[in-house]
Amino acid sequence: MLTLEGLTVRQGGFELRADFSVRAGAMTAVIGPSGAGKSTLLSAIAGFIRPSAGRVLWQGEDLGPLLPGERPATVIFQDNNLFPHLSAFSNVALGLRPSLKLGPAEGAAVEAALARVGLAGLEGRKPAALSGGQQSRVALARVLVRARPLLLLDEPFAALGPALRAEMLDLVAELARDTQATVLMVTHDPADAEQVAEQVTFVDGGQALAPVPTGQLLAEPPEALRAYLGQRKTRP
Repeated sequence: MLTLEGLTVRQGGFELRADFSVRAGAMTAVIGPSGAGKSTLLSAIAGFIRPSAGRVLWQGEDLGPLLPGERPATVIFQDNNLFPHLSAFSNVALGLRPSLKLGPAEGAAVEAALARVGLAGLEGRKPAALSGGQQSRVALARVLVRARPLLLLDEPFAALGPALRAEMLDLVAELARDTQATVLMVTHDPADAEQVAEQVTFVDGGQALAPVPTGQLLAEPPEALRAYLGQRKTRP
């Protein structure tokens, strides 16, 4: 279980608060207006931002003393975290060995991960020679080899067209089921949440609310979420 225990992050005049738990294996969408603190929430969980108060716990362990690379999490940002001078194979291999000095079994694991996401035969291509969707698949292959139980997605598919984004979301859901990963996915589009997330946490006004089942939240949105979605309040 991921637990945000009285978590408070302050940056300049901005403050974000979160106090809730997410069960292991759940896929949770994080939605809210721009600047509400969605990315800040993920960064605090990943260890890129130190909280002003509170704790981030995974399976009861306080992650506070751990550096980002020591935490049980993998993060994918909008640019997919790929190094342009490295091949797809090497970009995935970084998830296992930053030195890129792999043993035979590790090399086989990288090739298997690339094949699993549909990139067999493209191991030698650099990111510039790959489409946006293929670059996203490289990032997901790295998730597979890292085998961390917590996956944090900060709108990695935002630049993709609707059909390709839907395809990538399905792949994420499939990989999450296969690996039993806990997923927090930042998105601006409620349709993304409806497609793959069983629950949603809404971030607004400096508060990340506890997750609510996706269908329930979107069918009966609170006023702040209704305003974000551009919905008019139904008259009685």
